[in-house]
Amino acid sequence: MKIIYTDSLVVGAGLAGLRVAIAAKERGLDTVVLSLIPAKRSHSSAAQGGMQASLGNTVKGMGDNEDVHFQDTVKGSDWGCDQDVARMFAHCAPKAVRELANWGVPWTRVTKGDRQVIVNAEKVTITEAEQAHGLINARDFGGTKKWRTCYTADGTGHSLLYAVDNKAISMDIPVHERMEALKIIHDGKRCHGVIARCLITGELRAYIAKSTTMATGGYGRIYEVSTNAIICEGVGQGIVLETGVATLGNMEAVQFHPTAIVPVGILTTEGCRGDGGILRDKDGHRFMPEYEPEKKELASRDVVSRRMTEHMRKGKGVESIYGPHLWLDITLLGRKHVETNLREVKEICENFLGIDPAKDWIPVRPTQHYSMGGIRTTATGESPQLSGLFSVGEAACWDMHGFNRLGGNSLAETVVGGMIIGKYVADYCETATLEIDTQLIEQFGEELAGEIDQLVDGDGTENPFEIKQQMQQVMMDYVGIFRNGEELTKAVDVLKSLLQRAKNIGLKCKKRHANPELVEALRVRRMLKVALTVACGANARTESRGAHSREDYPQRNDREWLNRTLSSWPNANALEPMLSYEQLDVMKMELPPGYRGYGNDNAIAHPDTEKREAQISQILSELGDDADRHQQQAAIMPFELPESLRPHNERLEDSLSQTSEKTDKSTVSGGASE
Repeated sequence: MKIIYTDSLVVGAGLAGLRVAIAAKERGLDTVVLSLIPAKRSHSSAAQGGMQASLGNTVKGMGDNEDVHFQDTVKGSDWGCDQDVARMFAHCAPKAVRELANWGVPWTRVTKGDRQVIVNAEKVTITEAEQAHGLINARDFGGTKKWRTCYTADGTGHSLLYAVDNKAISMDIPVHERMEALKIIHDGKRCHGVIARCLITGELRAYIAKSTTMATGGYGRIYEVSTNAIICEGVGQGIVLETGVATLGNMEAVQFHPTAIVPVGILTTEGCRGDGGILRDKDGHRFMPEYEPEKKELASRDVVSRRMTEHMRKGKGVESIYGPHLWLDITLLGRKHVETNLREVKEICENFLGIDPAKDWIPVRPTQHYSMGGIRTTATGESPQLSGLFSVGEAACWDMHGFNRLGGNSLAETVVGGMIIGKYVADYCETATLEIDTQLIEQFGEELAGEIDQLVDGDGTENPFEIKQQMQQVMMDYVGIFRNGEELTKAVDVLKSLLQRAKNIGLKCKKRHANPELVEALRVRRMLKVALTVACGANARTESRGAHSREDYPQRNDREWLNRTLSSWPNANALEPMLSYEQLDVMKMELPPGYRGYGNDNAIAHPDTEKREAQISQILSELGDDADRHQQQAAIMPFELPESLRPHNERLEDSLSQTSEKTDKSTVSGGASE
């Protein structure tokens, strides 16, 4: 078996993985990236609407800053996130956007003067400041107080991925394509790298590194219908789970996007609603104002998905051979806007539905979209259990999303998280040493080779494709938008029986090189373990929080469930994960749990909430009126960042304020401003 040595190994060549690789390479470290596919085909390219960053350039974004973005993120997470991480993220997002502009991302820019926008289904004229002309624009997105989502029409992920990959190419960072990591090499305390299989030749290779970063994306394809690319199968989470040491976090937190097209489940961006599109039922009636009078279609994603499902349950869905759906109406935006800012949506509708969205309504319904859970890490991106194992992006539970992600925060997390964690990865590589145990490498290589031998040469009878299809159907039917104990128990039982059957998989095709059946067999066993962490975690969590909605436990229960689910796999013969819980400390929160702003406030309060609120009031009182917002924030909840990322962000509002102060001083002194 060939052994390849490097300083920093990154598994996954999407935005998050490439950004970590760039950070390591900038420090002169030898870096290798593994990818299932060519980097520019990574799922990051599918992101449409934009990335959130509190630039505050537009008139609808004025007054935005890190504090507002942080508060939106925490509330969006339904108080399930790590508030230190949310602070790190909100602080660095503007820096990442501006860095990407320097790398060639063609952000849509502000044009000074009047322009017409659609707000609450009505045309409104807003006037952009002359000083904002040419600065990076932003659109409205769900769950935000300000227009904060920076975009390039509706192809933002595509633009970002091309720019970041081109940057990586310019730095001579090698990407080993068509390589699939299937084993983590470890000694129980330290990660040494991975065993990967070439999808073309079938060759097994050992990649040995000081640091190993998992950036393999989400696990949406454990569901039957998903907006995820077909490569997003959770194998990265699966192989980390199989270490028996490292944990996954909040795996039951799975987001359903409100507006995927029927029947294929391809996404139509939240930018459709952010730009003014509305949802209609079978009667053409706009129904969201009746459920969420304040935010309407721009409530948080989990809320909109539930309201849509509730409305269809009332018989208000449009019947079709694919089941009921609702309508997304963007015709009111006008053809010019659709063909300029939503052109990918237009092409999707034309190619997959045969309709023109500038004049036809789009059939949509909620569909699995995003994984808030993932490989549990500390704020520095490292596994608490396996030193040298890092994770970033959707593969990780870093955990800035908690139990629900705001639109635009995932694309932002890839580059912001990659920028921050990349520096910590580089720090680790510069200080860590690694003793290479070739016997350990051989052990894991032989385990994977033995698994392949058993599949190819064994006498198993089970079909991997059938097992996978049944798993996906179970997840769709029983672990979806609304959940209950009876169905979750049924899901766990069926998944356990499928995992047992998966031990007896047999292949019709006996090739050891480019063999899709072998690839499927190797993946489905790991996918089933990931699916079981989702189902078991959901069954155990007897409350509703964010995207985890229990019909039999409709309240958010901060008193008993303000914690993070941790999943580990006991041993190779186990049929379900071992669950444990990591408590969230209210007394360290900058924003204690409160009312999220949707529906009735039925949360069961945590006993420390009032105590923490009083403590924060006391801290602010002692600071006095002269303290600025940065000093107040630091006193309430200080957070750490690499030194180069610590400086404050500058905004148009700050420069306008400074200009005004200079003008006032000149007027008072009788002088003229330069």
